Amino acid sequence: MNIKHHLDEATLVSYAAGSMSQAMALVTACHLSMCPQCRERLAHSEAMGGVILDALPPAEVAEDSLQKLLACIDEESDIEAVLLDRPDINRPHKDHSDKGIPTALGDYIGGSLANVEWKRIVPGVYFHDLPCKSERGGVSRLLRIAPGKAMLPHSHDGNELTLILQGSFSDEIGRFTVGDIADLDSEVEHQPLVDSDVDCICLIATDAPLKFSTLLGKIVQPMTGF
Repeated sequence: MNIKHHLDEATLVSYAAGSMSQAMALVTACHLSMCPQCRERLAHSEAMGGVILDALPPAEVAEDSLQKLLACIDEESDIEAVLLDRPDINRPHKDHSDKGIPTALGDYIGGSLANVEWKRIVPGVYFHDLPCKSERGGVSRLLRIAPGKAMLPHSHDGNELTLILQGSFSDEIGRFTVGDIADLDSEVEHQPLVDSDVDCICLIATDAPLKFSTLLGKIVQPMTGF
């Protein structure tokens, strides 16, 4: 696997700090499980965060802080909810199918892309929504696009993470193949075109609706869920 497109530094810092939505954290964790370079960068970010915390002056806490903390620990359901918000990237990356999907994603789709129940947006474009928390009307989904098909041109009213699981696409930024991640913000406008001879399957998370730049895009946006 020859990964050329990596996570932005700000994204890694946000992930290390635990401040991402569950949807964004899932895509980030899946890319990290496939990319040794980004795992090394994450370790550096976490180490820097530890140094910064050590340098901070002690803060005063209320006398009942310990009792409140212990009470939270006793709430098993609350702990489980927190653990679900950030996928575990420290488990060994293993292939759940012959296509080799990340473990964190496999937990959501029964271990294989073959198990995914796709819904059609238009001929050649299909999606599958994932039960991950997002923000401000964002999405967490798998997207499958047939060879030669393109997304409508759009920009972003926030951030978008797109991880390639199968096939490839090209846009104004470059060519993205398996393992590559498009880490985009509101300054980027693009139109991905599938240039592989197989369907391109991507794991996508956004934290706000897309901004389509054409009249057609604005008309069909309610149907796409983006």
